[in-house]
Amino acid sequence: MSVLLSVSQWLARYTSAFIILIAVVSFILPDTFAWVQQGQRASIILGLIMLTMGCTLSAEDFRILFSRPVDILIGSVAQYTIMPLVAWMLARLFHLDSFMAAGIILVGCCPGGVSSNIMSFLCKGDVAYSVGMTTVSTVLSPFVTPLLVLWLAGAEIDVDAWGMFQNILLVTLLPVTLGVAFNYFFSKKKYFRNLQGIMPGISVLCLACIVGGVIFTVHPQLETNGLRLIALTLVVVTLHNGTGYLLGYLVGKAFGFNTAKRRTLSIEVGMQNAGMATVLARNFFASPAMIAMNPMAALAVIPCAISCAYHSISGTLLAGYFSWRDEKEGLS
Repeated sequence: MSVLLSVSQWLARYTSAFIILIAVVSFILPDTFAWVQQGQRASIILGLIMLTMGCTLSAEDFRILFSRPVDILIGSVAQYTIMPLVAWMLARLFHLDSFMAAGIILVGCCPGGVSSNIMSFLCKGDVAYSVGMTTVSTVLSPFVTPLLVLWLAGAEIDVDAWGMFQNILLVTLLPVTLGVAFNYFFSKKKYFRNLQGIMPGISVLCLACIVGGVIFTVHPQLETNGLRLIALTLVVVTLHNGTGYLLGYLVGKAFGFNTAKRRTLSIEVGMQNAGMATVLARNFFASPAMIAMNPMAALAVIPCAISCAYHSISGTLLAGYFSWRDEKEGLS
């Protein structure tokens, strides 16, 4: 168990580097992760990630959540307005293909990423606020995400909002609820606390599998379009993510939040659950059947897959910048 805990801590610390490594390996040897795209395995893997999230939520987290309704409301509204609208505007600005536009819009319409809680801790943000925002945005996602995607992308591409609602409910809300129940009933058991210790590592491994599976799916398009497609996607993802950080921070400033809460709101708004977006893109825009009918459909998952790695990298850098500012000002 001590070895597993050490490995989990290492994976959590070097998430970005590990995800990039897996992306490179899967590009060179795409068949390595072909198994992920068979059947509903990607959805099951995402469900496991959400289960690990639920297992870390305690009754105290929910007490804090309900004691700060105004803060949570401000954060949730910012989350589900800034990122979707910025994604839509970038799709128009860069004249993205309808499938790629659907992918970046889907990233924008998903809830906050689980790793945002770690980033808030690293930069001395308000961790309780971060956990509360991630929890609420995840609970709202089965209802809000499909409607936003339908509204912003429905004119360009067919959006199965009802199917998306069912899928998110099944692979997100249900596993989180089960995880919370497990934590409630077994939190005092030593074996469960040990399992909680290795859950960050499990989440990283699962996310790596999702990214690897996506690279396998889009490998033909990446070979055909090469650096041009990757460069365009990186520019769009970088602008989307960075604008989210900036506007999130400014929203916190506008509402008079202290420094810790502003930092947390910045990270929560900017970092999305790109793993969820990747699975949804694969299930509803780029399934094998859809790609067989139109190979361009595979483009929908590229912004999602690149966001998986990029958000972790940028979040780490932003947390490091905030910590550097504290050291420079003698606040650490």
